[in-house]
Amino acid sequence: MSRIGRKPIPLAKGATVTIKDDKVIVKGPKGELCSDLVPGITVSVEDSGIVVERENDEKQTRAFHGMVRALIANMVTGVTEGFVKNLEIVGVGYRAQMQGSKLILNVGYSNPIEYEPPKGVEIATESPIKISVKGIDRQLVGQVAAIIREFRSPEPYKGKGIRYAGEYIIRKAGKASAK
Repeated sequence: MSRIGRKPIPLAKGATVTIKDDKVIVKGPKGELCSDLVPGITVSVEDSGIVVERENDEKQTRAFHGMVRALIANMVTGVTEGFVKNLEIVGVGYRAQMQGSKLILNVGYSNPIEYEPPKGVEIATESPIKISVKGIDRQLVGQVAAIIREFRSPEPYKGKGIRYAGEYIIRKAGKASAK
């Protein structure tokens, strides 16, 4: 039995769960998320919270059991608290700014990069070198943060680029001088 899959998901205050037509709909103060159910997995709402069970012990169903439970738990957390990914920009002259809903990045290219976030994701710049990506969908927040990081990934010699807050970049030694 899946150790993660058999744990009930505690239902946070203000969140409601509806199950109909092989879909799980979670509503909360920050918004609404919907997810399809995998065949062989059943979801029910009980007093202890949301319970995810599997119908059989086939290998594929066992693999989906914990995944479906984790996805529903992320949906409950997202509609009640939301998710945030913080990015840092390192490099002389590198900066970010918001222009309306667009993110403008000056990261060493001849032209600035303009990025329009998808619906459901907010981008904010606390300072010219700090970016925060916020939203209720964990997967979408992580994907947007990865796309922004990809515009100028940190390089291993000087560490310049866009990195996640707290990310450690392994440095390489530069060219050795011959004496």
